[in-house]
Amino acid sequence: MADHIGERQGDVCIFASKAELFAFTADRILRLSEAVLTAVGRFVAALSGGQTPTGLYRELARPSRALDWKKIDVFLVDERIVPYEDSRSNFGMIKKTLLDAVPIPAENVHPIPVDQADPYAAARRYEEEIYRVFRAPPGAAPRFDLVLLGIGEDGHTASLFPGSPLLDETTRLAGAVPEDDAGTARITLTLPVINNAQEVIFLVTGKTKAPIVQRVIEEKDGRLPAARVRPRGGRPLFYLDNDAASKLAPPVAS
Repeated sequence: MADHIGERQGDVCIFASKAELFAFTADRILRLSEAVLTAVGRFVAALSGGQTPTGLYRELARPSRALDWKKIDVFLVDERIVPYEDSRSNFGMIKKTLLDAVPIPAENVHPIPVDQADPYAAARRYEEEIYRVFRAPPGAAPRFDLVLLGIGEDGHTASLFPGSPLLDETTRLAGAVPEDDAGTARITLTLPVINNAQEVIFLVTGKTKAPIVQRVIEEKDGRLPAARVRPRGGRPLFYLDNDAASKLAPPVAS
Protein backbone atom coordinates (compact mmCIF):
# COMPACT_ATOMS: atom_id res chain seq x y z
CA MET A 1 0.00 0.00 0.00
CA ALA A 2 1.04 3.59 -0.53
CA ASP A 3 2.00 5.91 2.27
CA HIS A 4 0.41 9.35 2.04
CA ILE A 5 2.68 12.18 3.17
CA GLY A 6 1.27 15.23 4.93
CA GLU A 7 -0.21 18.31 3.28
CA ARG A 8 2.91 20.39 3.99
CA GLN A 9 4.65 18.35 1.27
CA GLY A 10 1.83 18.36 -1.24
CA ASP A 11 0.24 15.26 -2.66
CA VAL A 12 2.84 12.53 -2.36
CA CYS A 13 2.30 8.77 -2.50
CA ILE A 14 5.09 6.29 -1.83
CA PHE A 15 4.95 2.68 -2.98
CA ALA A 16 6.84 -0.38 -1.82
CA SER A 17 7.33 -1.68 -5.36
CA LYS A 18 7.27 -0.42 -8.92
CA ALA A 19 4.44 -2.85 -9.68
CA GLU A 20 2.26 -1.18 -7.04
CA LEU A 21 3.30 2.24 -8.26
CA PHE A 22 2.38 1.49 -11.87
CA ALA A 23 -0.91 -0.21 -10.97
CA PHE A 24 -1.99 2.68 -8.75
CA THR A 25 -1.06 5.28 -11.37
CA ALA A 26 -2.90 3.37 -14.08
CA ASP A 27 -5.99 3.25 -11.85
CA ARG A 28 -5.72 6.99 -11.26
CA ILE A 29 -5.50 7.70 -15.00
CA LEU A 30 -8.44 5.40 -15.72
CA ARG A 31 -10.62 7.13 -13.12
CA LEU A 32 -9.57 10.58 -14.31
CA SER A 33 -10.30 9.71 -17.94
CA GLU A 34 -13.72 8.33 -17.04
CA ALA A 35 -14.60 11.50 -15.12
CA VAL A 36 -13.45 13.79 -17.93
CA LEU A 37 -15.19 11.74 -20.62
CA THR A 38 -18.43 11.84 -18.65
CA ALA A 39 -18.13 15.60 -18.29
CA VAL A 40 -16.90 16.69 -21.74
CA GLY A 41 -16.62 13.60 -23.96
CA ARG A 42 -12.90 13.92 -24.75
CA PHE A 43 -9.74 13.19 -22.72
CA VAL A 44 -6.40 14.70 -23.78
CA ALA A 45 -3.10 13.59 -22.23
CA ALA A 46 0.54 14.51 -22.71
CA LEU A 47 2.88 11.60 -21.96
CA SER A 48 6.59 11.50 -21.18
CA GLY A 49 9.27 9.17 -22.46
CA GLY A 50 12.28 7.73 -20.67
CA GLN A 51 12.72 4.46 -18.84
CA THR A 52 10.58 5.12 -15.77
CA PRO A 53 7.09 5.09 -17.34
CA THR A 54 7.53 1.99 -19.50
CA GLY A 55 5.99 -0.18 -16.80
CA LEU A 56 3.06 2.21 -16.47
CA TYR A 57 2.39 2.15 -20.21
CA ARG A 58 2.41 -1.64 -20.28
CA GLU A 59 -0.03 -1.57 -17.36
CA LEU A 60 -2.31 0.88 -19.19
CA ALA A 61 -2.22 -1.37 -22.26
CA ARG A 62 -3.68 -4.33 -20.37
CA PRO A 63 -7.18 -5.20 -21.66
CA SER A 64 -8.50 -5.14 -18.10
CA ARG A 65 -7.87 -1.38 -17.91
CA ALA A 66 -10.46 -0.78 -20.64
CA LEU A 67 -9.79 2.88 -21.32
CA ASP A 68 -12.08 4.36 -23.98
CA TRP A 69 -9.26 4.94 -26.45
CA LYS A 70 -11.52 6.17 -29.25
CA LYS A 71 -12.20 9.28 -27.16
CA ILE A 72 -8.60 9.83 -25.98
CA ASP A 73 -5.97 12.03 -27.63
CA VAL A 74 -2.30 11.43 -26.85
CA PHE A 75 0.39 14.09 -27.17
CA LEU A 76 4.03 13.99 -26.10
CA VAL A 77 5.60 16.13 -23.40
CA ASP A 78 8.93 16.27 -25.23
CA GLU A 79 10.95 14.59 -27.93
CA ARG A 80 14.41 14.38 -29.40
CA ILE A 81 14.83 15.25 -33.06
CA VAL A 82 15.62 11.68 -34.05
CA PRO A 83 13.64 9.18 -36.17
CA TYR A 84 10.79 7.51 -34.31
CA GLU A 85 12.55 4.18 -34.89
CA ASP A 86 15.61 5.44 -33.00
CA SER A 87 16.06 3.92 -29.53
CA ARG A 88 16.23 7.47 -28.10
CA SER A 89 12.78 8.42 -29.42
CA ASN A 90 10.16 9.01 -26.75
CA PHE A 91 7.38 8.43 -29.25
CA GLY A 92 8.99 5.19 -30.37
CA MET A 93 8.98 3.91 -26.79
CA ILE A 94 5.39 4.99 -26.11
CA LYS A 95 4.23 3.47 -29.39
CA LYS A 96 5.91 0.16 -28.63
CA THR A 97 4.79 -0.15 -25.00
CA LEU A 98 1.31 1.38 -25.22
CA LEU A 99 -0.10 2.68 -28.49
CA ASP A 100 0.53 -0.44 -30.57
CA ALA A 101 -1.32 -2.50 -27.96
CA VAL A 102 -4.53 -0.46 -27.64
CA PRO A 103 -7.34 0.41 -30.09
CA ILE A 104 -6.54 4.11 -30.36
CA PRO A 105 -7.35 5.71 -33.73
CA ALA A 106 -4.31 7.00 -35.62
CA GLU A 107 -5.80 10.48 -35.81
CA ASN A 108 -5.88 10.61 -31.99
CA VAL A 109 -2.09 10.25 -31.76
CA HIS A 110 -0.03 13.43 -32.03
CA PRO A 111 3.75 12.82 -32.09
CA ILE A 112 6.14 15.75 -32.15
CA PRO A 113 7.37 16.25 -35.74
CA VAL A 114 10.95 15.14 -36.28
CA ASP A 115 11.09 15.25 -40.08
CA GLN A 116 12.95 18.53 -40.37
CA ALA A 117 16.32 19.66 -39.09
CA ASP A 118 15.15 23.00 -37.69
CA PRO A 119 13.86 22.38 -34.14
CA TYR A 120 12.32 25.85 -33.97
CA ALA A 121 10.17 25.13 -37.02
CA ALA A 122 9.22 21.76 -35.50
CA ALA A 123 8.20 23.48 -32.26
CA ARG A 124 5.97 25.89 -34.20
CA ARG A 125 4.33 22.99 -36.04
CA TYR A 126 3.68 21.16 -32.79
CA GLU A 127 2.17 24.23 -31.22
CA GLU A 128 -0.11 24.60 -34.24
CA GLU A 129 -1.20 20.97 -33.81
CA ILE A 130 -2.06 21.58 -30.16
CA TYR A 131 -4.16 24.60 -31.08
CA ARG A 132 -5.86 22.63 -33.86
CA VAL A 133 -6.87 19.71 -31.65
CA PHE A 134 -8.07 21.96 -28.84
CA ARG A 135 -9.81 24.24 -31.35
CA ALA A 136 -8.28 27.15 -29.51
CA PRO A 137 -7.32 30.49 -31.04
CA PRO A 138 -3.62 31.44 -31.00
CA GLY A 139 -2.71 32.94 -27.65
CA ALA A 140 -5.28 30.92 -25.73
CA ALA A 141 -4.05 28.38 -23.19
CA PRO A 142 -5.22 24.85 -24.08
CA ARG A 143 -5.82 22.72 -21.02
CA PHE A 144 -4.57 19.15 -21.04
CA ASP A 145 -6.54 16.81 -18.80
CA LEU A 146 -3.33 15.03 -17.79
CA VAL A 147 0.38 15.77 -18.09
CA LEU A 148 2.68 12.94 -17.01
CA LEU A 149 6.20 14.03 -16.05
CA GLY A 150 9.45 12.65 -14.70
CA ILE A 151 12.33 14.29 -12.86
CA GLY A 152 15.95 14.07 -13.95
CA GLU A 153 18.83 13.86 -11.51
CA ASP A 154 19.59 17.53 -12.28
CA GLY A 155 16.00 18.57 -11.57
CA HIS A 156 14.91 18.89 -15.17
CA THR A 157 11.45 17.86 -16.26
CA ALA A 158 10.15 17.47 -19.81
CA SER A 159 13.11 18.95 -21.72
CA LEU A 160 13.20 21.99 -19.47
CA PHE A 161 16.71 22.10 -18.01
CA PRO A 162 18.18 24.25 -15.23
CA GLY A 163 19.12 27.66 -16.57
CA SER A 164 17.20 27.25 -19.83
CA PRO A 165 15.63 30.46 -21.20
CA LEU A 166 12.51 28.37 -21.87
CA LEU A 167 11.83 28.45 -18.13
CA ASP A 168 10.85 32.10 -18.53
CA GLU A 169 8.56 31.48 -21.50
CA THR A 170 5.10 32.93 -20.93
CA THR A 171 3.22 32.48 -24.22
CA ARG A 172 4.58 29.69 -26.43
CA LEU A 173 3.22 26.19 -25.84
CA ALA A 174 6.20 24.36 -27.34
CA GLY A 175 9.85 25.35 -27.44
CA ALA A 176 13.05 24.18 -29.08
CA VAL A 177 16.06 23.04 -27.08
CA PRO A 178 19.36 23.47 -28.96
CA GLU A 179 21.59 20.51 -29.69
CA ASP A 180 23.22 18.87 -26.69
CA ASP A 181 26.75 17.47 -26.52
CA ALA A 182 25.59 14.48 -28.54
CA GLY A 183 24.31 16.76 -31.30
CA THR A 184 20.62 16.11 -30.58
CA ALA A 185 18.06 18.91 -30.43
CA ARG A 186 14.73 18.56 -28.63
CA ILE A 187 11.18 19.92 -28.58
CA THR A 188 9.34 20.37 -25.30
CA LEU A 189 6.09 21.61 -23.89
CA THR A 190 6.63 24.78 -21.87
CA LEU A 191 5.55 25.72 -18.37
CA PRO A 192 2.54 27.81 -19.49
CA VAL A 193 0.81 24.75 -20.96
CA ILE A 194 2.08 22.28 -18.35
CA ASN A 195 0.86 24.51 -15.52
CA ASN A 196 -2.52 24.93 -17.19
CA ALA A 197 -3.21 21.18 -17.03
CA GLN A 198 -6.06 19.79 -14.98
CA GLU A 199 -3.77 17.20 -13.41
CA VAL A 200 0.02 16.79 -13.40
CA ILE A 201 1.59 13.57 -12.16
CA PHE A 202 5.31 13.16 -11.49
CA LEU A 203 6.34 9.51 -11.72
CA VAL A 204 9.78 8.95 -10.16
CA THR A 205 11.71 5.80 -9.24
CA GLY A 206 15.22 4.91 -8.11
CA LYS A 207 17.60 5.86 -5.31
CA THR A 208 19.64 8.16 -7.57
CA LYS A 209 16.59 10.44 -7.79
CA ALA A 210 16.18 10.71 -4.00
CA PRO A 211 18.30 13.87 -3.46
CA ILE A 212 16.59 15.84 -6.22
CA VAL A 213 13.12 14.63 -5.16
CA GLN A 214 13.83 15.99 -1.69
CA ARG A 215 14.89 19.36 -3.13
CA VAL A 216 11.80 19.58 -5.33
CA ILE A 217 9.20 18.48 -2.76
CA GLU A 218 10.55 19.73 0.56
CA GLU A 219 12.84 22.63 -0.37
CA LYS A 220 10.77 23.74 -3.38
CA ASP A 221 14.03 24.90 -4.93
CA GLY A 222 12.92 27.31 -7.65
CA ARG A 223 16.18 26.84 -9.55
CA LEU A 224 14.96 23.38 -10.47
CA PRO A 225 12.54 23.19 -13.41
CA ALA A 226 10.53 20.41 -11.73
CA ALA A 227 9.91 22.67 -8.74
CA ARG A 228 8.42 25.29 -11.06
CA VAL A 229 5.58 23.01 -12.07
CA ARG A 230 2.59 24.50 -10.28
CA PRO A 231 -0.66 23.51 -11.98
CA ARG A 232 -3.36 26.15 -11.99
CA GLY A 233 -5.87 23.63 -10.73
CA GLY A 234 -3.86 22.56 -7.68
CA ARG A 235 -0.62 20.91 -6.66
CA PRO A 236 1.16 18.33 -8.78
CA LEU A 237 0.94 14.72 -7.64
CA PHE A 238 4.18 12.92 -6.83
CA TYR A 239 4.08 9.12 -7.17
CA LEU A 240 7.35 7.63 -5.94
CA ASP A 241 8.84 4.27 -5.13
CA ASN A 242 10.56 3.80 -1.76
CA ASP A 243 14.00 4.47 -3.23
CA ALA A 244 13.06 7.81 -4.80
CA ALA A 245 11.37 8.87 -1.55
CA SER A 246 14.16 7.71 0.74
CA LYS A 247 15.43 11.22 1.63
CA LEU A 248 12.02 12.72 2.39
CA ALA A 249 11.23 13.50 6.01
CA PRO A 250 8.75 11.13 7.67
CA PRO A 251 5.15 12.36 7.63
CA VAL A 252 4.04 14.34 10.65
CA ALA A 253 1.61 12.38 12.81
CA SER A 254 -1.82 13.98 12.97
